[in-house]
Amino acid sequence: MLRYIYADQLDRHPKLAASMFKDRADQFKTRLGWEVTVDDTGFERDEYDAMNPLYVIWEMPDGTHGGSMRFLPTTERTMVNDHFTQLMGGGTVTSPLIWECTRFCLNREAPSRVAAALMLAGGEIMNGFGVKHFVGVFDARMVRIYRMIGSSPEVLGSEGTGRDQISVGLWEFTPQAQAKIAARAGVSLELSRLWFDRAFGRVENRQLARAG
Repeated sequence: MLRYIYADQLDRHPKLAASMFKDRADQFKTRLGWEVTVDDTGFERDEYDAMNPLYVIWEMPDGTHGGSMRFLPTTERTMVNDHFTQLMGGGTVTSPLIWECTRFCLNREAPSRVAAALMLAGGEIMNGFGVKHFVGVFDARMVRIYRMIGSSPEVLGSEGTGRDQISVGLWEFTPQAQAKIAARAGVSLELSRLWFDRAFGRVENRQLARAG
């Protein structure tokens, strides 16, 4: 199932949180060889995890992490504006209608539909919070995954070539894309919305959830 959890709520879900940070270490440090920080507990965390981001997490039947993404409004500090402006010719992305998505992570044993389910959750965030686009940095290996899911971004800028290429992308979410991604995820649109509403309540309560 999909869960929407702010960083300051992770202590209510210790098993899920611990397995997420360990899977991030496995993916980004062990498998991809990124220069990320892994602490003595085996957790991969960075400065943006301390900014109370919103995590979307696929919870496996045993209560552990299957996949996740991290979101921050671009009106706050973001990774793309702090470290990757060179990919956009020195420009920045700052708008209340654009949120940054980072740390797209999948457990090694996660079913293939988990990636699509996470994208479906991104669409719920857009619809529920009035967000028009997501921005994020991605590498060459993700191009195939996004295409397979049916959620390819508009590329704002890139550097490098081949497998070493990294890019900044901008995503939108149309009703047509939502239906396609839901089918890929094996999750009905009704169930997807139910999971979102369980986290945030109805429309009038969602801004209160962010403030809390």
